Amino acid sequence: MARKELYYSVSDTKGRDEGKMFLIKEMSAMQAEWWAIRVCLALGNAGVEIPENIANMGMAGMAVEGLKIVAKIPADQAKPLLDELMTCISFVPNPADKKITRNLLDDDIEEVSTRLKLRAEVFKLHVDFFTAAAA
Repeated sequence: MARKELYYSVSDTKGRDEGKMFLIKEMSAMQAEWWAIRVCLALGNAGVEIPENIANMGMAGMAVEGLKIVAKIPADQAKPLLDELMTCISFVPNPADKKITRNLLDDDIEEVSTRLKLRAEVFKLHVDFFTAAAA
């Protein structure tokens, strides 16, 4: 089975990113496992407790709660974890031709709100295994 991927179009804002499209691809199982282990270790070192009902929150709820939890990690430990989420995103220069993508450049995203939304979408794409495990 292929890794999950989704296209994200910026359409809910009139900002500088309006009309831009991005491709979000799921990490490999090995990369996602190591990312999750590093998050758990950082959370443990920061004394953060993970809510017991996190698996029952649904993907959107877990994405919001998960990012809130990651926000409690010290910045020097959180930055590489958050940066790694952004490596799952490619830019689609011409939304009419979705087959052409390229690695994300700093100038591809001009609004902070777009970066936050994209990061949340990457997180949601990766947390659905919690929902399956809870069922």
